[in-house]
Amino acid sequence: MTTCAEWNLRYQTVTDIPNPCQVLYENVHLLPASGVALDLACGLGANAVWLAQHGLETFAWDYSSVAIGRCREYVVTHHPNLLEEGRHLLHLEVRDVITFPPPPNTFDVMVVCRFLERRLIPDIVAALKPGGMLFYQTFTRALVSAGGPKNPEYRLAENELLKMFQELQVVAYREEGEVGDKTRGFRNEAMLVARKALSGIHSQEFKA
Repeated sequence: MTTCAEWNLRYQTVTDIPNPCQVLYENVHLLPASGVALDLACGLGANAVWLAQHGLETFAWDYSSVAIGRCREYVVTHHPNLLEEGRHLLHLEVRDVITFPPPPNTFDVMVVCRFLERRLIPDIVAALKPGGMLFYQTFTRALVSAGGPKNPEYRLAENELLKMFQELQVVAYREEGEVGDKTRGFRNEAMLVARKALSGIHSQEFKA
């Protein structure tokens, strides 16, 4: 397992804030007009910034203090309006999400990108409010090019992403594996957009 020090070192050497993950920007039309979002294991926070720019009150959590610090610096420089008092659409927090998973019935939107911790799956499902949307993308074991974790435990088996979230309604799914022309398309990863069923459960307000 990668230690906090190793994650900090990794984020110190990254030179640019990445783009939002593909599952999010390709399906931005599926986001609600308002609500509370979580970018889980947010890294440098590209997804969190994207969500906040689309009007969602967004929480961004990561184990790495360097990642959170660099995200804060980027936002202060490029998007200070997201941190304005009275508006404050973005909340950044150093948090061990395995020890302190998201609380139940809290988020309208959750994004998980290139992070796989199977023990957290029940917590992720429980953390969604009724009707809440999950955007999930990470690496698969079917590879057509190099990249991503070397340990297969941190990669998805075939159709595993669908099975992990079978309690949710599938809205969009993509996993091309090694089918067809492997020089084109969406390869090495799987993506899922899924929705929690509506119910009579009353949502709770989340306090930072």
